[in-house]
Amino acid sequence: MMVSDQEIIERFPVGYHLLHPNVSLNFQLNRFYGWANEERMLEELRTVAPRVSDYADWTRVMLEFSDKALSAGRQLPAAYYARAAQFFLRPDDPRFAPAQRRFLDNAEAGNGVTATDRHSVPYGTTRLTAYRFTPARPRGTIVVFGGYDSYIAEWLPAALALRDSGLDTVIFDGPGQGTVLDAGTAMTPDWHLPVAAVLDHFGLSDVTLAGFSLGGCLVMRAAAHEPRVARVIAWDILTDLFEACRGLFESVGLGSLTADFDSLPAPVLDAAVKEGCRSDLLLDWFLEQGRRVMGVDTAGSLFRAWNEYRTDDVSHLVTQDVLLLAGAADHYVPLHMLGDQVLTLPAARSVGARVFTETEQAQNHCQIGNQGLALKVILDWLDQVGGRSAEPSGLY
Repeated sequence: MMVSDQEIIERFPVGYHLLHPNVSLNFQLNRFYGWANEERMLEELRTVAPRVSDYADWTRVMLEFSDKALSAGRQLPAAYYARAAQFFLRPDDPRFAPAQRRFLDNAEAGNGVTATDRHSVPYGTTRLTAYRFTPARPRGTIVVFGGYDSYIAEWLPAALALRDSGLDTVIFDGPGQGTVLDAGTAMTPDWHLPVAAVLDHFGLSDVTLAGFSLGGCLVMRAAAHEPRVARVIAWDILTDLFEACRGLFESVGLGSLTADFDSLPAPVLDAAVKEGCRSDLLLDWFLEQGRRVMGVDTAGSLFRAWNEYRTDDVSHLVTQDVLLLAGAADHYVPLHMLGDQVLTLPAARSVGARVFTETEQAQNHCQIGNQGLALKVILDWLDQVGGRSAEPSGLY
């Protein structure tokens, strides 16, 4: 049975809500609500602000909400509340693993995922978690991955939407992401390697490759070296991870540390960074997450690792059709990176770009607030560049 694009995008809520005065916490609340898309969850989240002033409060409240949702049989809210609770926890916290398990189990069950949808992809000495959703009559193939802090299971509602749009859809956690990170494998800037492993495993070619968040950088790095990728989507653009991270340091008056870090003794740099983290929750989490994702221990080694995640050294090798997405008010990625990326794609077959605005409620990172609109833009673009064939005739 055919599902129209309009029906697909209407599965996702429209609206970026003021749920907490902290910009980062407000973003995460909108993010997890957007995937569950339950009105009761939104009403519960409106009560969060007075109860949450730090990450300890956050975890306690999110676990409380998850428990209540699970007791009421509300699987998707229970899943995304558990993911929210886990978000700021360190892996050695005894609450981390149970929250992760609850999230994964309920996200899969709530989205109707079966054992045949789940795949384990060989990659070096480890394995990558993947899901594949294939429509009865595929009109194209898309492969999707995340970024700096994602579990690909979060993305299941969008994967099912892409399947229902006619696309053979594969989503996966790569090294440094989700379940693969939990198993101990750090991220690599050589992103064509995990992409190649996934394409090999499923026997895919002529694919659209999409990366969201930091994946907007990773997708360029992969496309530059993987000829089986025919189309590229950066959702959103991210040309330079280190530059994006420097903004966090500048916000607490520590911008000079990132400029001169190679000239500072490691103990001095670590002490200065630790002191800066005392005054900024987001910076503290970003550094802790970075050390874990990149598999490093010191601030200096983390800065050097961040500097490897850029696109200016590979973009000239990208020859595919490219779609670049950006939020006009993205609080992680400066908007000028959109222009930077456009100007470094001289060999691309075509380049399309779309800035999402506050009027559209899609101005934020990865279009949280109106992901349905982002999906519509992507599907329309795929139709234009041959990534999705015409609908088979005679089907209603």
